Formats: sequence, structure tokens, C-alpha cells
Amino acid sequence: MPRAIWSGAISFGLVTVPIQVVSATEDHSIRFHQYHLPDQGRVRYRKVCELEDREVSQEEIGKGYELTRTQVIPITDEDLGNLPLPTAKAIEIDAFVPLESIDPIRIADGYYLQPAGQVAAKPYKLLVKALSRSSKVAVAKYAWSGRERLGLLRVRDDVLVLHAMRWPDEIRDPTELLPPPTEVSEAEIDGALALMDTMTVDALEGPEFQDHYTEAIAQLIEAKRKDKPLPQAPEPEQPAAVLDLMAALQQSVSKAKASRGEHAGSAEVHELPRPKKAATPKKSAAKKQPAKKTAAKKTATGKAAGRRPRSA
Repeated sequence: MPRAIWSGAISFGLVTVPIQVVSATEDHSIRFHQYHLPDQGRVRYRKVCELEDREVSQEEIGKGYELTRTQVIPITDEDLGNLPLPTAKAIEIDAFVPLESIDPIRIADGYYLQPAGQVAAKPYKLLVKALSRSSKVAVAKYAWSGRERLGLLRVRDDVLVLHAMRWPDEIRDPTELLPPPTEVSEAEIDGALALMDTMTVDALEGPEFQDHYTEAIAQLIEAKRKDKPLPQAPEPEQPAAVLDLMAALQQSVSKAKASRGEHAGSAEVHELPRPKKAATPKKSAAKKQPAKKTAAKKTATGKAAGRRPRSA
């Protein structure tokens, strides 16, 4: 069982639910140390006082706010624990909203909330049942690690989960990253949707959703330990320049079907007509050109090229 990282209560109107907070995730990454190349001695970071020019122990270290270069305001853990905030000891629920109304970019780390003792069992279950039936999530405030935070409460397998959330002013405006103005046809959108259909899965499970980087690091370490040849990386495929978007979608659909063991066949993607070269400026050719162009469109693309863009 993971260690509790915070203890407090959930405040839901006049209902209080004593809880303990434990991390909902695990980090399985392989960690490296820094070492001295000539003798493989560990390289460590030491905490040194600038005025006394000596290493200091953890007991001699405290927090402080640098007001000026020569003046520091000391802040103790007791000072932070006694802040006049209702969220210092409790997770205060402020509102309930549909999950779809929250942009996922605002959602950060997740924590499980465990009921603290028998007294918390009934109000804990009450909140779980109410959230489940409402199909909503709770938005709350809480104070951890020297700052007040915004959080999202939801239910996962009858357990309350708290997600840290970023404040609205912490999200950067993405409009400056927009690409130059361009047009996308309905046929191209249909092609992208066909590719999405072939790549749709019911659950994020299987070998394609495993951490292959960590596995490769473990193989590298094992090969060096046994003095065996190091695993060789495959030659990376250079992405080809997309000159024909519809052809690229067609090939992608076929490749996705083949990777899933399905019959590739012909994908539901219509190819756009290729632009024709300009005709010679003869009067007789200029008069007949519109008729030829219309006929070419009908034979090459059928209904796909005749569609009008859908309204937004």
C-alpha cells in the first residue's frame, strides 16, 4: 500500500469526509547516477552555505523569501500550516460540472482519496454514489506544498480520485501557433475519418501501449553487464514528403488494416482529380474546355468532387 502524502477532509456543504491522499500512479523509469569517469566515483550535490563556505546538514536548512539581496524573511513549516485558509486542512468542493466542460490540458497528476477510518465510510460512499449518478465531477480547492490549488474530483472503480488542475491564467493562448490559412476539402476530411475508424480501439491495452524505451534501457544495461553485443537500433524510416494528401490517406488506411490483420482491400477514400495543364489559347479550344472539365470531374470523382463544404 502506498504511503499517505496528505491527510485532511473533503468538505461537501455541511458534510465532512476524513480522507488520506495517496499517489494514483507509479514511475517505472530507470534512474541514472552521475559518476566520475576516471574512477567511477559517485558525483553528488552538496548543500553549502555561501557565507560560511561549508556544507550544512538538513537540520540547519529552512525556507525564506528573499526581500532584497541582504534581507530574507524566514518562513517555517508551522507558518505555512497555520495560514488562514479553509483549504489548508480540507479539500473544499466549490461546484459540480460535466467532465466534458473541462479542457484536458488543465488536468495534471492524479491521487486516490482513501477514507480515514470507519467514521468516514458512509459519507465517503455517499459522495461516490452521488457523483456516479450525476455523471458530473466536482471542482474543489486545496492547499498543498505552499500554494492553493484547483482540483477535480471524480470516481474510478468506486474510489474517489483527485486530479490537480491548473488555474485558467496558467494556460497559454495557442492562437499564435495556428498554421497559415488553408482549405481542406470534404473528401480529405472523409479520408481522415476513414483512417481514424481503422485505428479505433476499445481499450489502451496491448504491446503498442507499453513502455518500450524502458525495456530497451534494461536490455542495454543487461548486455553491458554480461559484456555482450549491444542491441542495435533499427534504421529509422524517413517520412516521405506528402505531395498527394488523398494518396497518403489511402495508403495509411490500407497499412492500418493490414497491421490489425484485416483485409486491406479498397479503402473508402475518394481520390481528388489532378489539376489539368492550361490549354493552348485557341478560340475553339477555349469554348469546348468547360464541357471537357465538367466531364472529367464526373468520371474521375463522381459525387465526391461535387460536394460543398459543410457549414461549421
